[in-house]
Amino acid sequence: MDNRVRDRKLRDKIVSAEEAANLIHDGMVVGMSGFTRAGEAMAVPLALAERAKKEPFRITLMTGASLGNDLDKTLAEAHVLSRRMPFQVDPVLRSEINAGEVMFTDQHLSQTVELLRTRQIPPVQVAVIEAVAVLEHGGIVPTTSVGNSASFAILADKVIVEVNLHHPETLIGLHDVFIPAQRPSRTPIPVVAPESRVGLPYIPIPPEKIAAIVITDKQDSEAKVQPPDAETRAIAGHLMEFLKHEVKQGRLTNSLLPLQAGIGAIANAVMNGFLDSPFENLKMYSEVLQDSTFELFDAGKLAFASGSSITLSNAMYKKVFADLDRYKSRLILRPQEVSNHPEVVRRLGTIGINTALEFDIYGNINSTHVGGTHMMNGIGGSGDFARNGFLSVFVTKSLAKGGAISSVVPMVSHVDHTEHDVSVVVTDVGLADLRGLAPRERARQIIDHCVHPIYREKLNDYFERACHRGGHTPHVMEEAFSWHTNLKQYGSMMPEARAAAE
Repeated sequence: MDNRVRDRKLRDKIVSAEEAANLIHDGMVVGMSGFTRAGEAMAVPLALAERAKKEPFRITLMTGASLGNDLDKTLAEAHVLSRRMPFQVDPVLRSEINAGEVMFTDQHLSQTVELLRTRQIPPVQVAVIEAVAVLEHGGIVPTTSVGNSASFAILADKVIVEVNLHHPETLIGLHDVFIPAQRPSRTPIPVVAPESRVGLPYIPIPPEKIAAIVITDKQDSEAKVQPPDAETRAIAGHLMEFLKHEVKQGRLTNSLLPLQAGIGAIANAVMNGFLDSPFENLKMYSEVLQDSTFELFDAGKLAFASGSSITLSNAMYKKVFADLDRYKSRLILRPQEVSNHPEVVRRLGTIGINTALEFDIYGNINSTHVGGTHMMNGIGGSGDFARNGFLSVFVTKSLAKGGAISSVVPMVSHVDHTEHDVSVVVTDVGLADLRGLAPRERARQIIDHCVHPIYREKLNDYFERACHRGGHTPHVMEEAFSWHTNLKQYGSMMPEARAAAE
């Protein structure tokens, strides 16, 4: 414990999770650590849920991104949450959001603390931060994520620290906490390469601000990593061929530019595609470092990785943390407002690879809403990279639900990334390079190269009839969402589904 809580006076503040949770009251705004199921405070949220069973109360909860250990589910079931931001992935919480029981504020991940810092949203009153250790001067060393933890702790009135003994002390020194200055006198963020270290290896706060310390001993939630299937291998293959062509054309070198990849099975599988590629000495400037990151390290393909969290399968977690010193000199974890900052993303020229739920014939992307109305997870950091990187790539399988759904539609049912922010779209069918094209040219590329054959003729027919009506971005407005309507009413986007039902 001497190494974990190094200020003797602070050891007097070690309490139970229940005692610490009593510092949080009805109506408060609470900022908790946690970014893509990594580095979340684990004990205090559970104590809040237990207390709510006897003493109903509700809070606004801000995090970095999604929480692990079913915490969003537990808090939703206990009706603790009145408002949640900026990202989540839990099915129970999602149901509460779509029912209107929890107000969900979906935000670009780089923006939450900017809004807090400028008082455009209500201030954080209590921050709950998971730590490897609390240093002599009160500095908090985060665990497997930084996310928004640093700004939550700095801006909050009180801080509760959960010191998690499960995480090794070798994590100390991995983090790079840099907090941008206030506007309008802010200076540039001095990150000029993924390996740039520009901040502190801890969150700087005065020790007197720490109101309670809770001791825990629990591993992060296991990431559900699925092996690549035929479709994701095809997506990766199309992207690798495209990047090889970019090298041949002299637009990239064989080391490419810093890579960013979203979370999830498709993005992780696409990153695996680099294992068998000719590219080498790669670097990442991303949000989440997944299994594929460390597989690329082990294969000698990856030289350095900067992110905001490490989210791994159980097997990979054990492997990495048993030998963390071997990777540590090639890793940095940063606050998400730096990992996702548009200024840095544009300076470094990242290649952003993110997942779409659907895209339309002009390249507009829906990454958040099912059927235009029901929230899935949230926009996350994809928009931070899409608008500002060297290349903005969106990937998805061409079909879903056994062919009942085409991932390429006449018009997306919800727009998260407009056609102006999208360079390349890829499905298992093929890849469309949209750079420099007018809308009609974009549509032709997408229909010819990305649409599954069972839907291609139907999209061709739609597009040709739309062009006959005219317009810079042609549409048959009364039919633009007919595929979505068919799906909702008849279980399939196929026009034949309606005829069969009738």
